[in-house]
Amino acid sequence: MTSKRALAWLVITAASIGCQESAPQELGRAIYYPGPDDWQTRPPEELGMDPERLREAIDFAQAHETSMDVDLGDYLRKRFDGQADQEILGPTQERGGVNGIVIRHGYIVAEWGDTARADMTFSVTKSYLSTVAGLAVDRGAIPDVEALAGDLVPGYFESEHNSSIRWRHLLQQTSEWEGTLWDKPDTADRRKGIDRELHAPGAFWEYNDVRVNLLAASLLPIFSRALPDVLKEEVMDPIGASDSWRWHGYQNSFTDLDGTSVQSVSGGGHWGGGLFISTRDHARFGYLFLRRGQWRERRILSEDWIDRATTPVDIQSNYGYMWWLNTGRERFPSAPDNAFFAIGAGSTSTIVVDPDHDLVIVSRWVEGEHVDGVIQRVVASIR
Repeated sequence: MTSKRALAWLVITAASIGCQESAPQELGRAIYYPGPDDWQTRPPEELGMDPERLREAIDFAQAHETSMDVDLGDYLRKRFDGQADQEILGPTQERGGVNGIVIRHGYIVAEWGDTARADMTFSVTKSYLSTVAGLAVDRGAIPDVEALAGDLVPGYFESEHNSSIRWRHLLQQTSEWEGTLWDKPDTADRRKGIDRELHAPGAFWEYNDVRVNLLAASLLPIFSRALPDVLKEEVMDPIGASDSWRWHGYQNSFTDLDGTSVQSVSGGGHWGGGLFISTRDHARFGYLFLRRGQWRERRILSEDWIDRATTPVDIQSNYGYMWWLNTGRERFPSAPDNAFFAIGAGSTSTIVVDPDHDLVIVSRWVEGEHVDGVIQRVVASIR
């Protein structure tokens, strides 16, 4: 039987057959974008990478699979056992094994494991949700991130405290929204103290999935259609993603939209749901951001939005609009300061966007504390 190491190495070396002559000219002529069913590979040497060092990165990833339960429903139940309001409301599934992909200059230089399997991705979903909000801002449906959310969306922002929440606060996780959504009170995910005193919107940062789900619910009437349809038509189809991904909400997160019952999706997998998506589709999404919102001749997101999404919150220097940042190289020391990340479930699902090295890395089901080791070895392979 072929070993995992050998299979991974075959992916790296197979690209050298029949493609070495054309690659330098292609790289010199134009930026490469993969087609919907055709993502070209290139040998590492052609793209300025050391194949032995790259193999070390793959070996390291495969040697550090997460200890997380294979049954992700069981994982969630155990993780939040004994805490109030933690019932699972959305779908879950078993996870796959360690897998990942490395993209340089748009080409695949390394790939290991089952990168076509659509897996739960937990809070990586937040970066996709932020992107849908970016579409609304770019197209003028949300006039400005400083606009009051309640001016466009009735029902969620009626109290005196909530009435001063702006779209920027929802995107930066500084809204301090108080209330209950889909039977989950905001206290179900107050990670900095359930009984703490609320601050004014914009004055306190807290990772809170109820408030993230509020952003999703608030975007529904902005688009007047389900957010997965928006994401598919405006982003995923144009970048050539597969049809295997799904974006789920909860069994009780249906709302009336112009007389039709539509499910509001979740921004993560805390209570189930969120995006179920493949590593390859993650890589396309990361590559869109590496190319600053451009895909071939089509402008999908404005460069202004990319800049806003990756600008630090003034009270949380390693967070933007639901993208993690690497300010001071704090998050992943082996990545450059200007790298940014979509991260879920303790870094067991991670998209790394590294503009300095024209690099995208997607790592799945590696123990979170070892993801930086994968990054370190990939970066070290660059000559």
